[in-house]
Amino acid sequence: MKSDRCVYVPGPLIVGAGPSGLATSACLKVNGVPSIILERSDCIASLWQLKTYDRLKLHLPKQFCQLPYMDFPPNYPTYPTRKLFIDYLESYAKKFDIKPLFNETVEKAEYDPSLGFWRVRSVNGERSTEYVCRWLVVASGENAEAVVPEIEGMEEFCGEVKHTSLYKGGEEYRGKNVLVVGCGNSGMEVHVLPREMLGKSTFGLSMWLLKWLPISLVDRILLAGSRLTLGDTGKLGLDRPSLGPLQLKNLCGKTPVLDVGTLEKIRSGHIKVFPTIKCVGRDCVEFVNGDVENFDTILLATGYKSNVPSWLKKSNMFSEKDGFPKKPFPNGWKGNNGLYAVGFTKRGILGSALEGKKIAEDVHLSWKSEAKHFISFARALLRPQLINQGRCLTEGKDR
Repeated sequence: MKSDRCVYVPGPLIVGAGPSGLATSACLKVNGVPSIILERSDCIASLWQLKTYDRLKLHLPKQFCQLPYMDFPPNYPTYPTRKLFIDYLESYAKKFDIKPLFNETVEKAEYDPSLGFWRVRSVNGERSTEYVCRWLVVASGENAEAVVPEIEGMEEFCGEVKHTSLYKGGEEYRGKNVLVVGCGNSGMEVHVLPREMLGKSTFGLSMWLLKWLPISLVDRILLAGSRLTLGDTGKLGLDRPSLGPLQLKNLCGKTPVLDVGTLEKIRSGHIKVFPTIKCVGRDCVEFVNGDVENFDTILLATGYKSNVPSWLKKSNMFSEKDGFPKKPFPNGWKGNNGLYAVGFTKRGILGSALEGKKIAEDVHLSWKSEAKHFISFARALLRPQLINQGRCLTEGKDR
């Protein structure tokens, strides 16, 4: 498929206008480096705006969720609502004059060693564009595509089956028997901790303790505090893993949820915990322990996955299996030939903010010395190739 036009990008090209992409673009601008963001949706932070439920709040205190160079407004609550967080991101984009190109779906990105540039093909409706850039930042995130598991008999179920990316609120399910599949971020975590301990946020307390104590000891403190506050979750059908919550997070990226009422609903009988599904029937579900229950709706809280392997070609930076950088945190942000990754640390917005700064500083080191050379080089080298494709744009202007 030939591109309708070609655009030379004098700075980094960023794929994804979520918090990670916005943070990186802002950090680049602070360092005097321009950038372009391609976003497949029609808005920034599409996961937050289009695929989250109405009552969602940040699970961590706001100071751990703000982007570089702009704090949350002082009148925001400790745990901002979904709407407040989106307002913050919109204000952030406005402050740094970040204007992503929307409805641009990246189909292919590949490094061209003969040119020393990345070629990125994007599609917007029936129009395709090839972007040529020296630096490519992958900011499409850990949660690009919904994970829909294959469950025996699911196609026979007569009720509604919906991924939680489409779930907005519980009112439409009033009076119905709903099965929520999954104990991940959308459903509930394997490790359940109280949101606060000793009058402080559990996350903030953890970060403070880690300054002085080894992670295994901090885990034991957290689990002891959790047992005192929440009781034995194993009696509710929620067995804890052998690894502590922080160790599990470091090794597997599995984040414990901070309980804000779910356990009380389980104790009162409003929520019932089931084991793994064996198979699904027309109006019922059989579990591996032999129990059979009738349900009106099945909600899949089965999480998301990276889609990087589907469009980033011939790169040894990302795993083909899970779409994450092969190098573990904190070394997974930089690849070869000007390739970077942001938002794949499994450490939330705080991790994205740290990586955004690293990427901007790294690009800035070569930007001043290379920028003028690259622009003149691109004009001279690419013009003969691109003129055959009909239309060539450099720095956003028709040439």
